[in-house]
Amino acid sequence: MELTVCVQEFFDRYLPRIKGVAENTVTAYRHAFSIFLPFAARFHQARVKALTTEHLSSDLILSFLDHLEDERENCPSTRNQRLAALKSLARMVRLLYPEDRMWAEKILAIPKKRAQKPLIGYLFPEEIVAVLKSVDLKRCDGFRDYTILHLLSDSGARASEIASLNLDYFDAHEKTLAILGKGNRFRQIELLEKTAQLISVYIAQHRPRPKPQYQKRLFINQRREELTRHGINRICQRYLSLALPEKRLKGLNPVHSFRHSCAVNMLCGGKDVTEIKNRLGHEKIETTMIYLKLDLSRKRNIQKKFIEYTQSRIAADPKLDELIDWKNKEETLAWLDSL
Repeated sequence: MELTVCVQEFFDRYLPRIKGVAENTVTAYRHAFSIFLPFAARFHQARVKALTTEHLSSDLILSFLDHLEDERENCPSTRNQRLAALKSLARMVRLLYPEDRMWAEKILAIPKKRAQKPLIGYLFPEEIVAVLKSVDLKRCDGFRDYTILHLLSDSGARASEIASLNLDYFDAHEKTLAILGKGNRFRQIELLEKTAQLISVYIAQHRPRPKPQYQKRLFINQRREELTRHGINRICQRYLSLALPEKRLKGLNPVHSFRHSCAVNMLCGGKDVTEIKNRLGHEKIETTMIYLKLDLSRKRNIQKKFIEYTQSRIAADPKLDELIDWKNKEETLAWLDSL
């Protein structure tokens, strides 16, 4: 069987129709095969279109994995992600083409490489407060950024999940938010009162009028398009850089640091591990158990101050009082006149 035909069926039929995987997974797998297919052609000294499924030997796969680490300088976790894409193709072949299951089983037998797990880079409560206070609310996108940072800290959502939020996912009356997570699974969480207020004010007063194709999206960028996960990552990176020293930034993932902080805050507040799992959208509870290994003694001592800040109503937030007469600022008027 031609390998290109097999791969085409993999992306056109198996992933979207049989497995129903998320769009992000499809994108990641496409990238993996865009690297693998040219390598396989070089390995067998043939054109990509001339490759067949019989060329998918264990030697080829192992050589490809070595190529990723040695020449492309990929870390073991990235290596394992590329291997997962190849194994998914092998599962399709085992299901749809039983006559070729022998080589498929050989690929599935290739083990993942052990990878060193990095330390959990979470923000301390006083650091989150410093990040929130670093937002300049007089900027045209300041209120949007302020709302996103609050939402990240409160919800523990991933960047892609925040980017894919629609207006109807938010219930202002019930203060709840539906989040579409990995595997196209929805989860509904209850928001802090302040976070819900911020979202309501953003929608009513600060959300730009989007282009027609982005009418449903909650967060809109300056081009009147949907805010992407890369845009959210840049927002977090910007304010973390303003609030924290450079040395502290080295151990932090811009968006995931808020996600980890949410989990740690819930753990310090006495929440059950299952509650943390459901809020973060973990598929397995083993993923959530990593937070139980942290030393949280210092965290508990300053937890009360952080809770008071995040749960206060926005009317009591002095940073937001600056918005009352922002239209009277000379610099804002000058900017409007220049449009």
